[in-house]
Amino acid sequence: MGTTILNTSLFLVHFNSWRKLSSRMMESDVFRKRRRFISAKYKGDDFESGKKLYLGMDFGTSGARYALIDNEGSIHAEGKREYPLYMKEEKMDWIQSWKDTLFLLLDDVPASLRPAVASIAIDGTSATTIIMDSTSGRPLCRPFLYNESCPDALPLVKSIAPAKHTVCSGSSTLCKLVSWWNSYDSSKESAVLLHQADWLLWLLHGKLGVSDYNNALKVGYDPEMDSYPSWLLSQPYSHLLPSVQAPGTKIGCIKEDIRTNFGYPKDCVICTGTTDSIAAFLAARATQPGKAVTSLGSTLAIKLLSTRRVEDARFGVYSHRLDDKWLVGGASNTGGAVLRQLFTDEQLAKLSEQINPLEASPLDYYPLQAVGERFPVSDPNMEPRLHPRPENDVEYLHGILESIARIEAKGYKLLKDLGATPVEEVITSGGGSKNEKWIKIRERVLGLPVCRADQTEAAYGAALLAIKGSS
Repeated sequence: MGTTILNTSLFLVHFNSWRKLSSRMMESDVFRKRRRFISAKYKGDDFESGKKLYLGMDFGTSGARYALIDNEGSIHAEGKREYPLYMKEEKMDWIQSWKDTLFLLLDDVPASLRPAVASIAIDGTSATTIIMDSTSGRPLCRPFLYNESCPDALPLVKSIAPAKHTVCSGSSTLCKLVSWWNSYDSSKESAVLLHQADWLLWLLHGKLGVSDYNNALKVGYDPEMDSYPSWLLSQPYSHLLPSVQAPGTKIGCIKEDIRTNFGYPKDCVICTGTTDSIAAFLAARATQPGKAVTSLGSTLAIKLLSTRRVEDARFGVYSHRLDDKWLVGGASNTGGAVLRQLFTDEQLAKLSEQINPLEASPLDYYPLQAVGERFPVSDPNMEPRLHPRPENDVEYLHGILESIARIEAKGYKLLKDLGATPVEEVITSGGGSKNEKWIKIRERVLGLPVCRADQTEAAYGAALLAIKGSS
């Protein structure tokens, strides 16, 4: 456990080669077809000389975004990329896709603003796990994605962890670590575990083995004691665990080769990150207990600011530390990705216009992309329920939106029953926050005021962490 500094030649992309690759990508048919998924906004305002800017990046489930803000929170530039589709042995090569997306985003930041970037922070999907060789800097296996379950490791994890602990879920980072440990046959002495955000930040600062206490929660880190518990440190794989800092803590300065190739300042600070749903919460700037944020992206994640820590792995409920308070919540596998499977964006907009949000839908679904649910029920065998499908697509969409709202309501009720501060208001972030009819449906189902966050993107929350890390 700890930090290792590696020679950059062992793991960083040779940038001249990468830029040639990028140029080839720009000319390829695949890239041209995917160009529509790339967007950027540059405010083009009068930028004061000497003013500092802060870069946040959000690596979500379906793509990545960046937000460049100043100390007052004003956005000077923002953009997004979908992950390139790279296949390796007939499976998605996420490592290469995430790496290229990181460099593309760094290059997307307007060149005129890059010298003003004082610090960078990145958020990633919770429990997305990468196990690296600390000597070579190469992954020892494919990444375990956020929604993957490792039921083979669950009995062993339950035998060592306290009852109802966050790690006692098949999709926890610890279950993924144990599953890998029991199946990997080669030497494990130089292995190190990183979360998605840790790994991306490592590409920028070069110090292998650094995480934050939000990402490390699901591997067993105790944010209240600010340490790994003894029951975890006594395990044979404990040497893989990264060192842990508070989110938004300075790790080091940007690596020289990245700085020179992209034009960022020499003293640009790289900070510890957080998870995507916590970054979305930070972006909403909900600061009082009882305020909650529902992130409606590809999946549904809820976070409630509470004075009390609540955890119960039976229901996928866990608490993240946020200074002297707790972010209590969970993440469901339902959400916008299910809608994208069934409707185009244009269809969603047109059909939503015809929904009466004041009328309850009689349809009872449990919309999932695939088998398995994490919260408010932790059941790796739960089947998606999207039938019967009415002939009228407006009724069908209404039923799906209302069913997702019911899952959200069940989640907040569960948090209250477990002892968290009761929710008083729900702020909405993510792509689903743009659907006004859905907000009205959710207000009726939740019985609470629901509003859209002024800032809805997790990248903005990551940029706020960058401000914290630069001070």
